Amino acid sequence: MSDVAANPDLLNEIRAFVDEQVLPLESDFLLHGFAAVRERLEDVRAVARQRGFFAPQLPPSLGGLGLGLAAVGEVSRVLGRTPLGHFVLHMQAPDVSNMELPKRWGTPAQQERWLLPLTRGELRSCFSMTEPEHAGSNPTELSTTATRDGDSWVIRGRKWFTSSADGAAFAIVMAVSNPDAARPHERASFFLVPTDTPGFRLVQNLPVMGHGGPLGEAGWASHAEVRYDDVRVPLDALVGQEGAGFAMAQERLGPGRIHHAMRWIGIAERCLELMVARAATRRLGPGVMLGHKDTVQGWIGRSWAELEAARLLVRDTARDLEVAGQKGARLRISAVKLLVADVLDRIMDKALQVHGALGMTDFTPIAFWYRHERAARIYDGPDEVHEQVIARELLGAAGMPKPAKSGA
Repeated sequence: MSDVAANPDLLNEIRAFVDEQVLPLESDFLLHGFAAVRERLEDVRAVARQRGFFAPQLPPSLGGLGLGLAAVGEVSRVLGRTPLGHFVLHMQAPDVSNMELPKRWGTPAQQERWLLPLTRGELRSCFSMTEPEHAGSNPTELSTTATRDGDSWVIRGRKWFTSSADGAAFAIVMAVSNPDAARPHERASFFLVPTDTPGFRLVQNLPVMGHGGPLGEAGWASHAEVRYDDVRVPLDALVGQEGAGFAMAQERLGPGRIHHAMRWIGIAERCLELMVARAATRRLGPGVMLGHKDTVQGWIGRSWAELEAARLLVRDTARDLEVAGQKGARLRISAVKLLVADVLDRIMDKALQVHGALGMTDFTPIAFWYRHERAARIYDGPDEVHEQVIARELLGAAGMPKPAKSGA
């Protein structure tokens, strides 16, 4: 199966599954955290396996449906309607992207030890790249190092926003292994590090707008600070070629942005649904509903139009990626990240405003998304970087010369 079109009922089946099996767990998750629903989520994941749509992004040889990127994006949109949707179908970040690295570049031994259990959902992983001392928009600036010492690599450094480290079995770590490389983009490499390795220290789950969760309880729904204090791993912990970390990260980003963007579309759709329902039923006075107000009607109308435009752009970009690859779809990839994150931000804000005081509570998912998805305009490249990527490409095509070097 390479496309959702091959099974027109698939999306409807998954949507019904989310409504019946996942949404009933949402309230406990929002009010009490991941630990409160962990066991029930595993039961629901088992149902997803039985129904045959677990891990739809994976090839059949790894137990998935073999959907193409555009089709996976449509599934991601359906799952994005609840914070738990992607986890239940085993499409959650960072695992969904971490599967790609050993699948594409891992050795047979790495695939046997880490990839196969990860694809089966028997363990979780985390991704360690961002550092508090450096701008995340420039991943060539890293302080974490990996130094050869006999038959080992010794990793030293501090990371944060290591997503889902709480309870993860292994980390994929980006560290500088060749500081003297002629090109800064060839300094860093990726390493597989078991989290029970001596020196791997999970310092804390980071509080995101006041919400973090104690270690051991926040689980997948967390971002952690991690220290690598002389972490010693064998030479074969290296993923792919030494110095290829940046190039591999870029390959990871394009499809990853489609996953993110369609998840954001799903979130925005749910926020719009909640906004409409609230406006249609909230009484302001005798015979007057919130939805009667011109301002609220304007918010709803514009939100629907922006969301539809964003959805179509993501769909077309996914198809471009499948046909033309990363390079051919470069501008659209930046445009998707820029536009959808902005549309999501606006719709979340309007949905919260329409809900008034209720919107500030965790009795709806809006506040959760408002806390966690505002970062959509920061991670995977801040909005400003993508604006510049698009502008420079267009200006260069129009013949504008590159700027003179400083001091020239």
